[in-house]
Amino acid sequence: MLKKIISYFYPIPIHKTTSEISKSLEVTMVNGEIVLDSKNTNYSYGSLQRILRKGLKHIGFENILPMQHILVLGVAGGSVIKTLVDEIGYEGKITGIELDEKVIELANTYFGLNKIENLQLIHHEAFEFVLRTKKTYDLIIIDIFQDTTMPDFLFEPFFQNRLIEIMNSNGYILFNTMLLNPNDNERNKKYHSYFDVNKFTISTLPRVEEHNELIIVQKK
Repeated sequence: MLKKIISYFYPIPIHKTTSEISKSLEVTMVNGEIVLDSKNTNYSYGSLQRILRKGLKHIGFENILPMQHILVLGVAGGSVIKTLVDEIGYEGKITGIELDEKVIELANTYFGLNKIENLQLIHHEAFEFVLRTKKTYDLIIIDIFQDTTMPDFLFEPFFQNRLIEIMNSNGYILFNTMLLNPNDNERNKKYHSYFDVNKFTISTLPRVEEHNELIIVQKK
């Protein structure tokens, strides 16, 4: 209890480790809650949970509740999964894909993801999973970063085409992106051109928590 009170004034380190993929990883108590951070950015809970919650709210909690299968690409500590399950009350199937095995270990140990019954957490590379999966999804959440870097494949037409193939009718993509320079702005504008406006509705929530932009795509 004392640590929780102190954390409102000073961050309290709980666990620090490294991984080959994410480099520095730190579990810290801040403002009374446990968060997962890389060297330069928040990976789960804290600001990231607020960012993705805004995207889910934009889609509409009432629209998410009846969905049957949600795919999360880039789980980290699982804050968006906790929002789905604990706040929205989502009871359908969730498949989470996470590349970093060390992050999965932290997510299970400190955030209890292995206790969520409707979650299947898979250690896998997102691109390969999307390429090979034979299932379709009502909502695809993309939240893939290696510190502040986003992999190039996320913006390649081939990947977008494959996402379209595994989306159900009236399905959604919720894509969390980071804008750090003018090139990132141009990259996001180009991303919109991948989707036929006659078949998709595209909306943007810009400058969420200063450096993040959410792109929301709905299949008509």
